[in-house]
Amino acid sequence: MGMTLTEKILSAHSSYSTLKPGDITDIDVDVRAARDFGGANVVKNMVDYELSIADPLKTFFTFDCNPGGSDQRYAQNQHICRTYAREHGIKVYDIDNGIGTHLMIQEGLAYPGCTAVTTDSHANILGAVGAFGQGMGDKDIAAAWHRGKVWFKVPKSIKLYLDGERPQGLTAKDIALNLLHHFGSSTLLGYAVEVYGEAVEHLTLDERITIASMATEMGAIILLFTPGDAVMKYCESRVGRRIEQFEADGDALYDQVIHLDLGKFSSMVSRPGKPHDTVEMDKVKKTKIDSAFVGSCTNGRLEDMQRIAEILNGRQVAPGVVLKIVPATNEIWNQCLAEGLLKIFKNAGALVSNPGCAGCAAGQVGQNGPGEVTISTGNRNFPGKQGRGDVYLASPEVVAASAVAGYITSPDDIPVEPAVFTPIERTIKQEKKSHKKTVTHDKPIEIEGRVWLIDRDDIDTDMIYHNKYLSVTDPEEMGRYTFSNLEGYGNFIDRARAGDIVITGKNFGSGSSRQQAVECFRSLGIQAILAKSFGAIYERNAINAGFPILRYDTLESLDLQTGDEIRVNFKTGEITSKKNDQSVYVEPFPEIQMEIYQNGGLF
Repeated sequence: MGMTLTEKILSAHSSYSTLKPGDITDIDVDVRAARDFGGANVVKNMVDYELSIADPLKTFFTFDCNPGGSDQRYAQNQHICRTYAREHGIKVYDIDNGIGTHLMIQEGLAYPGCTAVTTDSHANILGAVGAFGQGMGDKDIAAAWHRGKVWFKVPKSIKLYLDGERPQGLTAKDIALNLLHHFGSSTLLGYAVEVYGEAVEHLTLDERITIASMATEMGAIILLFTPGDAVMKYCESRVGRRIEQFEADGDALYDQVIHLDLGKFSSMVSRPGKPHDTVEMDKVKKTKIDSAFVGSCTNGRLEDMQRIAEILNGRQVAPGVVLKIVPATNEIWNQCLAEGLLKIFKNAGALVSNPGCAGCAAGQVGQNGPGEVTISTGNRNFPGKQGRGDVYLASPEVVAASAVAGYITSPDDIPVEPAVFTPIERTIKQEKKSHKKTVTHDKPIEIEGRVWLIDRDDIDTDMIYHNKYLSVTDPEEMGRYTFSNLEGYGNFIDRARAGDIVITGKNFGSGSSRQQAVECFRSLGIQAILAKSFGAIYERNAINAGFPILRYDTLESLDLQTGDEIRVNFKTGEITSKKNDQSVYVEPFPEIQMEIYQNGGLF
């Protein structure tokens, strides 16, 4: 039996000639990077555990979260990384370079068939060139820097065909939003998805990057495109040598084969709060906006810049609306300059910033305030992710047209006169935060504790631990921010007790790769988290931190409510309600999880 594209790449980087879903093995990593917000924590692990670097030539820093160093802690973290890099011969792609994952492709660090890990949860962007990229937490990255490899569980693969002819005017972002509409946030959870179809073969590299970048929002491990001649030629020119072309075997076994009719896809917009809450344009058309943003790792490419320039040329941004434009890399920024695009943007009244992640990172261009309505090309609009206001997600063309109109609209329906604002009153509420002392525990196989029942799906890492606190590096300080951005649980840290156990729904910990979303629970003394499923990166972060997590299918017979007490056995998977003495069995700790747990963490 042949192998899928994912299995072929992983097996080529392992000690096994063949791999199948569920296999756990060490994977050699070709590119090992850390960003500015996670980099300082990686350095801390390297120093605290006296870890050496396996190969400095394959090890990198990419400063893309806060290129301006506009926050004191970001500036401090960047300096920590620069100092460490100087001492160990590590290359730094500093604040003038742009988004790390894009740089990996642009600079020839990542190429078809390679493996890469970074502290960016959108490292799966590299699937655009047929590479296997993964976002990981700081412990994983430190391990990769030290060993040159990480343990990995081979995912199941799905073969996705986009059949039919691509409708006129359908953008790559529209394709991504239509896929989100179809699959939601967790249907593809834990899968590697290979995308095929005649129309797919004609997608440009920029378009592939846009679609691949939203794999994380779909819960997928990665969306992979088999590189055609154009992509291979581009990558070889960047690497400076011939590259082996990886393709799935004709007799590869897929968990599912799915066909979707591309001809039925339409222009879509994601409503605030959930990227997968996508609707057709007509459902949100003429919604008044305060600001617009074009950029992020999803839509900061040159083709995106060229298309919005066509719309903005000779037009003005609507009165009272702020349009912010951020190219993905410095090379793209310079191309915009050479082609006269920057002049068009400035003449239209837009703010153009230096390259970077922009709105997805706190403190940068693209953030909005409470009550503000923004239309954005970003990949996420979780509450608080791009600010405290409402964020709609759309294609660059829709964002540019909306900025001119003053409300959400399509490029073919821009009014002659833009919408204007009428005076309104807005109230900004401030939340109070308090600090909880850290409590540590031994490593028992069986625990007992009081239950926190949070019956919600898709609790993402921004809800668990908001991105504005990412510059915090002291784990003991992280507890005070736990669930501060989860509606209804702003007072969690005041009510939680050491020894509590959190029980929640599907896809817990989806979103960013931040280790803080695990460490904050440890800081509070929370003993374990039980969920129906976990975000892929979060699951790794928890296991590597030695923090107990378990999956369950149903706990209905336990008849649990918040405040009840349960007993959990990590070795047998038995969960018992102390209220009714009923028990259920879930999957116990795998051997590697138990080993890491007993070791007190990966190191």
